[in-house]
Amino acid sequence: MTTTYTRDYWESALSGLTLEGRNFIDGHHRDAVSGETFTRIRPMDGRPGAQLARSSAADIDAAVASARHAFASGVWRHKDPAEKKRIMLRWAELIRAHGEELAMLETLDVGKPVLASLNVDVRLCADGIQYYGEMIDKLYDEIAPTGPNARALVRKVPLGVIGAITPWNYPMIIDAWKLGPAIAAGNSVVLKPAEQSSLSAIRLASLAVEAGLPAGVFNVVTGHGEEAGKPLALHMDVDMIAFTGSTEVGRLIMGYAAQSNVKRVALELGGKSPLVVFEDADLDAAASAVAWGCFYNSGETCHASTRLLVQRSVQDRLIAKIEAVTKSDIALGHPFEPSAQIGALIEEAHMEKVLGMIAAGEKEGAKRAFGAEQVMSETGGYYISPGVFVDMTNDMSLARQEIFGPVLAAIPFDTEEEALRLANDTIYGLAGAVFTTDMGRAHRFSEGLHAGTVWINTYDMSNFATPFGGFKQSGFGRDRSVHAIDKYCDYKTIWQQFG
Repeated sequence: MTTTYTRDYWESALSGLTLEGRNFIDGHHRDAVSGETFTRIRPMDGRPGAQLARSSAADIDAAVASARHAFASGVWRHKDPAEKKRIMLRWAELIRAHGEELAMLETLDVGKPVLASLNVDVRLCADGIQYYGEMIDKLYDEIAPTGPNARALVRKVPLGVIGAITPWNYPMIIDAWKLGPAIAAGNSVVLKPAEQSSLSAIRLASLAVEAGLPAGVFNVVTGHGEEAGKPLALHMDVDMIAFTGSTEVGRLIMGYAAQSNVKRVALELGGKSPLVVFEDADLDAAASAVAWGCFYNSGETCHASTRLLVQRSVQDRLIAKIEAVTKSDIALGHPFEPSAQIGALIEEAHMEKVLGMIAAGEKEGAKRAFGAEQVMSETGGYYISPGVFVDMTNDMSLARQEIFGPVLAAIPFDTEEEALRLANDTIYGLAGAVFTTDMGRAHRFSEGLHAGTVWINTYDMSNFATPFGGFKQSGFGRDRSVHAIDKYCDYKTIWQQFG
């Protein structure tokens, strides 16, 4: 039977929802050692939400000790690959079975439409765990070439205890990007989710244990960055930090790794991705790609196409088409409304930051074409309408800074050479795109663009077979694909001499 989702349906479901905010350590929920909690304010309406454990270094110590014990005992890494695969596939199925619950938790935390949480975030989280579960019994070691009297086995072995620190914009998806390959490789994990978005992570951990994952292999510690994230990054018994977040915090993580045990670091950081449209492009397709690429998830996407480079001769036509797509297809609304395509920003402080960046941009001369204003203030929530600024230059703050809101900066260009220079004139290198019917130009441009992912005549298309990550100050290390396994492993050579 197909469920008809209405606002009343979700409001009713909310009344029966359990908001578990304690840490999950060694297979059990635990209060913070201090007993302290903090309140998560709901982005959709500004009302108090869940009470969460306000963790500190003592809680990190307990979680790391649990993870280390699980790893040292071999209770997971020495388990038969077929059994490990079965457990991870069961975990993926439990995520799907609890999809509505997880979607509600995600939406309460981050303010995105609940149907997006259900149909995108929950689905991709489960798919990620399944993808790496299915990979477990398909990973091989190597035999290196040697002389006739020796054999050299090259083994890929897990690192040990992984500290994962994940952001608030796509919590379940990015958690799966870290947890799937790290656990499939045989490691134990301590996850510190963003303090704004901890509920789904806690539930994922309890579902993992229900699926059969041994206690201690996956632990969750909630709290603020300085109080819980920093101790995790500095911990002397953590072998690696996998971090997704801002470039500013990424620099701190690298410093903490150097100050402690020279632990490994993988960073997926910010972006200011250029989407380049030439005058020969299909402008309808480009307009749709620009609008969805920039405004989806209220612009809170690291690789959002927030920098539009458009050939001057078609700028006005393209902006008009982008406005039409935005107003007809990308409805902003309360996250429980089935018609809502985008919802609230994560918190009041972030909304004020975005509005401040918009005001600063206008003072520099950025010209508003439409939108980019606070709306729905009567709800108590944090909403900004999608908007576009035109006739900008690449040195303006709105064109250079990662705004993390639904704001597009349109910059005109005249030649292909100018477009490529502008596209690469950024500290970031996460993603980009080019729209043109000239395939020679498309391939020249995609090769010349310094970014981890480049799309041709589309935007934000991917699957788990393709790696994701950036160049320059967008970080290093890759999530997704078989290559993600590599960063959670090391190579061990075992040389056997005969005679």
